[in-house]
Amino acid sequence: MRAAVLTEPGQAPTCGTHPDPVASEGTAVVRVTAAPIVPLDLLAASGTSYFGRPAVPYVPGVQGVGVVEESASLPAGTRVWFATSAGMAPGDGSLAQRCAVREADLVPVDQDLPDEHLAALGLSAVAAWMVLTAPGRLRAGETVLVLGAGGAVGQSAIGAARVLGAGRVVAVCRSAEAQQRARDLGADEVVPLEGDADALTARFQDACNGRADVVVDPVFGVAATAASRVLGERGRLVNLGGASGDVAEFSSAVLRSRSAAVLGYTNNALTPAERSQALAAVTRHAAAGRISVAHEVLDLGAVSDAWRRQAAGGTGARLVLTP
Repeated sequence: MRAAVLTEPGQAPTCGTHPDPVASEGTAVVRVTAAPIVPLDLLAASGTSYFGRPAVPYVPGVQGVGVVEESASLPAGTRVWFATSAGMAPGDGSLAQRCAVREADLVPVDQDLPDEHLAALGLSAVAAWMVLTAPGRLRAGETVLVLGAGGAVGQSAIGAARVLGAGRVVAVCRSAEAQQRARDLGADEVVPLEGDADALTARFQDACNGRADVVVDPVFGVAATAASRVLGERGRLVNLGGASGDVAEFSSAVLRSRSAAVLGYTNNALTPAERSQALAAVTRHAAAGRISVAHEVLDLGAVSDAWRRQAAGGTGARLVLTP
């Protein structure tokens, strides 16, 4: 079959041929229709992460969309979103014409949403939804501050906050393109991510009318430091990534005086049922145009260039490959 094959950790995969997957006990075979390249793909393929060095050659791709060909739990022809552990454990991933997938990692999807858009949303949208509904405990009328709003998690969080009844949504982005996209997605105000913690704190306070109830934070670093200073009474800052660094500074006095909380979140803690429920909610709202992620669709043959673009950052859109 046609597939993206990685032969050396830390390098980009190339499009070539690879053995077709075979269904076995507990696994299904899916014909892939769309698969994104996400940061976790690069991390797992780096050979220097906490996952260890992946066995090569292998096909990357930790999530995708497709149609069931063989399965013990679903009829052939069922449209599904799926996850894999490619690069984190032995086995191949979604960047191929076919993929072997654990039965537990298949999520049937019946919403009228293009496969490429569903692939772009994926676990990023699941994370945004779960952050707001679980540790974030968003209540109607509250103010949500979305850091890193130019990325897939941030874009999803803007729409999800609106759906969940936020009274005000403030987006924080670097580029002018990302700032305009945040406005188009429904952010009430957009703050450029520039300057030191003091400058950002002042901008956040103005944009949030003095306080943020929930902070969605996939970036950490100086932005998280500034955001923690504008948390309101019992405010919640939920971190789910470190795109801007692994260290942030928080004031004990500020957190204690407001009974505020700094919380961590990872999709890895979700059960298959929780992940399926979150994806169902996201796809329902996405099909209605309420949640979206900018994406660029490319043929699988462009995987090497797309991989390098993802590694360089600043793509402005999720890169989705079709085999």
